[in-house]
Amino acid sequence: MEEKFDVIVIGSGPGGYVAAIRAAQLGHKTAVVERAELGGVCLNWGCIPTKALLKSAQVYTYTRHAANYGIEIVGESRPDFEKIIARSRNVADTMNKGIQFLLKKNGVQVICGHGRLAGNGQVEVTPAEGDKFMVEAKHIILATGARPRELPFLPVDGKYVINSRHALTLAEQPESMVVVGSGAIGSELAAFYSAIGTKVTIVEYLPNLVPLEDEEVSKQIERSFRKAGIATRVSTTVKSVEVVDGKCKVTVEGKKGVEVIEAQTVLAAVGIKSNIENIGLEELGIQVERDKVVVDDYYRTSVEGVYAIGDIVHGPALAHVASAEALCCVEKLSGLNPATVDYQNIPSCVYTSPEVASVGMTEREAVEKGFEVKIGKFPYTASGKATAAGDKDGFVKVVADAKTDDVLGVHLVGLNVTEMIAEPTMVRALGGKVAQIMRTIHPHPTMSEAVMEAAAAVHNEAIHV
Repeated sequence: MEEKFDVIVIGSGPGGYVAAIRAAQLGHKTAVVERAELGGVCLNWGCIPTKALLKSAQVYTYTRHAANYGIEIVGESRPDFEKIIARSRNVADTMNKGIQFLLKKNGVQVICGHGRLAGNGQVEVTPAEGDKFMVEAKHIILATGARPRELPFLPVDGKYVINSRHALTLAEQPESMVVVGSGAIGSELAAFYSAIGTKVTIVEYLPNLVPLEDEEVSKQIERSFRKAGIATRVSTTVKSVEVVDGKCKVTVEGKKGVEVIEAQTVLAAVGIKSNIENIGLEELGIQVERDKVVVDDYYRTSVEGVYAIGDIVHGPALAHVASAEALCCVEKLSGLNPATVDYQNIPSCVYTSPEVASVGMTEREAVEKGFEVKIGKFPYTASGKATAAGDKDGFVKVVADAKTDDVLGVHLVGLNVTEMIAEPTMVRALGGKVAQIMRTIHPHPTMSEAVMEAAAAVHNEAIHV
């Protein structure tokens, strides 16, 4: 094994493997240290396998409503939970092999084991078997990611109270489930399990589901969830969880007082915890603030030659953010002059049914920051493509600066909107105006026409609504 490198990356998630590949592309002798699976949580236990589950749920939903499309199915379709889980794991495994290929193709050396900063440009590696050893590099990038957060009143046991990782590999489908937390992880898994027949109740501490989204989007998701049979409790606190006779009794307190919800399984989806323990931060005196490593605009820590990216630094804990940070970090340490990451223009997606996608400020945020706003909305009920698809729940909402016509924010909820958010993100990145979206010819019939129509609605020029 080579012991000296130009760049060592600890962690191989969407921040780590991107950093390693880019460093290799720029001519650095590069290694990545990984204690688990290449690709990190996102590829193996998050983004990718979850989307595979949701696709299975979507297909099953289509079979249940096939008659609406003029299709007759003889006999009853039913989900095979074991095969759905197996397909999801196969998808993750396939992508994992893809990362192995990319690292090998770019000449990145993979070192298996737990990486820990040891000072003087050294990394101590503890393999699963065998003795510890040292490797060294001029530049060390920390990309150790995060794990599901565990709260004192909601201890995870892996059987009755589970986290998102357990939810991806359950041996049997639960008959009922309480999901605590309605962020992306909680909402997506709630949507999946409900679609295949589990009785799901979502408990959210804040006043709205998917609470980081625009309030109108949150209300649409709540309506759609209820229509799909998902019970919701917002502004509700979980007080305790007890297991009695093999059932979870979840005591909650909300607007209607104290209530006990019984379920076979409780899914804790209450956020994530940065993996900053046991990686040598304290020994080197690297500055940490509120569970995050402190970095500058180019991800340099308080110790020369050590960098940090992804979920362990401040900013949205999103795979595409980690990848952007990785590119910026590596290009800067390579002597290039990359643009810094624009955290005001980060697209966000939630893959529920209907999907949610957003970029920029919500209407409330824009008003609170003193902007005079104009709003344009276009409902999916007026979209020919959505009507043809048989899925008309949703809308596109544009929040504009009334004085400058700047695009302050765009919020979408509906079929395929996660594939549409890149357009308004690019418009904002290029300093474009609402009128430019409105005047750009969009193909017909498409869902993306709704973005053009919502922009036109800002100027009271929408044609189809």
